[in-house]
Amino acid sequence: MRVLVLGSGAREHALVWKLSHSKLCSKIFCIPGNGGITEQAECINLSLDNFEELVTFARKEKITLTIVGPEAPLAAGIVDIFKQHKLAIFGPNKKAAQLEASKVFAKFLMKKYNIPTASFEVFDNPEEAKKYIDKFGAPCVVKADGLASGKGVVVAKTKEEAIEAVTAMMEKKIFGNAANKVIIEECLSGQEASILVFTDSREVIPLASSQDHKRVFDNDQGPNTGGMGAYSPTPLVSHKLFQEILEKIIYRTIDGIIKEGIVYQGVLYAGIMITKDGPKVLEFNVRFGDPETQAIIPRLRSDLLETMLATAFGTLSKVKRSGGLNWDSRYCSCVVCASGGYPGVFEKGKIITGLEEAQHIKDVLVFHAGTCIGQQQSDGKKVFLTSGGRVLSISGLGRSLREALQKTYQAVEKIHFEGIHYRRDIGAKALAMTS
Repeated sequence: MRVLVLGSGAREHALVWKLSHSKLCSKIFCIPGNGGITEQAECINLSLDNFEELVTFARKEKITLTIVGPEAPLAAGIVDIFKQHKLAIFGPNKKAAQLEASKVFAKFLMKKYNIPTASFEVFDNPEEAKKYIDKFGAPCVVKADGLASGKGVVVAKTKEEAIEAVTAMMEKKIFGNAANKVIIEECLSGQEASILVFTDSREVIPLASSQDHKRVFDNDQGPNTGGMGAYSPTPLVSHKLFQEILEKIIYRTIDGIIKEGIVYQGVLYAGIMITKDGPKVLEFNVRFGDPETQAIIPRLRSDLLETMLATAFGTLSKVKRSGGLNWDSRYCSCVVCASGGYPGVFEKGKIITGLEEAQHIKDVLVFHAGTCIGQQQSDGKKVFLTSGGRVLSISGLGRSLREALQKTYQAVEKIHFEGIHYRRDIGAKALAMTS
C-alpha cells in the first residue's frame, strides 16, 4: 500500500516511523515533511492549504490512505474534499473537527450531553468579558475560541492577567480571528492527563495514557507552548479511572456527536484534569497530540496502518474482536528540544550536532520537527539545520519511567544547536508519586 502523511512535525515523523514498519506499507510520502522524515519517506514540497493539489497528488501516486497530522487542514475540511473525490483519508470531517476548531462548540456540546468540564461563559465583546472578570475575579482561564497552535489558553492568577489576556486576544488580535469569541471558565485544579482513542463512530479503541507538559519552563512556569515533553503511561490514570474517563467523557462525547448528526472517524484526544471531584475535560483535539504521540507510538506493538485503515473504513470492530491494540510494557518519555525564544521570537538556520550520537543510544528515537537539510558535508553526511520553534523530540524507552527518562536525557545532552532549550523536569511529578 502507498501511504501519504500530511504534516511536518515530530508527531508526523513518529507516525511515519511507525508506518514504515507495517507489513502492509510499500511506500510512504510526506507533505511537506522535514529533514528527518526524509530517512523513511519521500517528502514532497506542496502546501497543505491547497487541497486541489493534494487530491491531484494522491490520485497520481495511487495513494491507498492519506493520514492528516495537524488540525488546520481538518478544520478546513480536507476530509470532506478527499471523500468527495473517493479518496480514503484518516481523520474527522469538518463538522466533527469543530470539537477542536471551536472551543465554544465543544463547551456547549459538553454542557448539552452532561460531559464533565469547567463551568464557563462565552463572550464576543471584550468589554463584557472584562466586566465579567472584574465581577467574578481570578483565578480563571481565558481561551480563544478558534485554533491557536496550542497557545490560545491563558491561566490567569489575577484579574489583571485575565484582562490583559482578553485585550491581547480580542483587541490586539494576537491570534487573528481565532479570538473573535473567548471563553472565560473556572480554573480547575489537579493534574492533567491525555487520553486518546481511535473511533469510527461505532467502536472505540483506546491508546495508552500519557501526560503532556505545556509550559515552556521547568515547574510549569512561563507561557503555554505546543508541548515541551510527555511520557506514557501515566500513573495518574489507574485502570479504574481510565474506565471512568471512557464512560463519562469519551463515550458520552461520541454519542453526543452522533446525536448531532455528525460522523466521527479518526483519533479523538481528550485533555483531562483529574480533580478532587473526578475527571473533567480541559479540551478536545481531533488528531494525535504532539508531543504525546512521540511517547505513545514507540510503545505500540500493533500495526498502526491496519488500525488506521479500519478507522477510516468503519471496520474497527474487526480490530476489537482480534484483541485490540498490543502494547510494550515499558515506559516511554519524550523531551522536546526547542529554539531559544520559543514560543516567542526565535532564530532559524542553526546547525544541529550530536544527532548520530543520540540515535546510537539503545532504545532512543530521535523525531525531527523544525529541521531542514543544509549543504552536505564533504564526507557525504547530511547537515541538519533548525527551521522551527520545536526542533526535535527525543524519545527513550525503559523498564521504569526513571530509566526511560535517564535514556532520554542522556540522548538530549548529546545534541546541540545555538540557543537550544528544553525542560529538565519532564515526568518529575510522576516520579515523585511513585518514589
